[in-house]
Amino acid sequence: QVQLVESGGGLVQAGGSLRLSCASSGRTFSRYLMGWFRQAPGKEREFVAAISRSGGTTLYSDSVKGRFTISRDNAKNTVYLQMNSLKPEDTAAYYCAADGSLVVTPTTREERYDQWGQGTQVTVSS
Repeated sequence: QVQLVESGGGLVQAGGSLRLSCASSGRTFSRYLMGWFRQAPGKEREFVAAISRSGGTTLYSDSVKGRFTISRDNAKNTVYLQMNSLKPEDTAAYYCAADGSLVVTPTTREERYDQWGQGTQVTVSS
């Protein structure tokens, strides 16, 4: 198991940027596929981005493709979410998650992720 702690959230104006970080405890971080999800008030949690163990494969939701970039540094046990051109509709609590299965390809499916962080709030003002 890994423990995940997100940071980097905050208040930003539309068009601005933020970088979220998710630090993992333990020595097995590189074995996990990693993902970012978000949940806006009154809405269900939704997939944002995912990355393979090596970082060579990434997935994005259509709503963030071209604006957000997921990356990881296995030496630092950290996954990042660079968010550019932020919009008010990006306002949400952002969660990182770890998929400890043996599957090779990262997934958008929330049920595959078995470890979750506590979340960090991102608020984009118009």
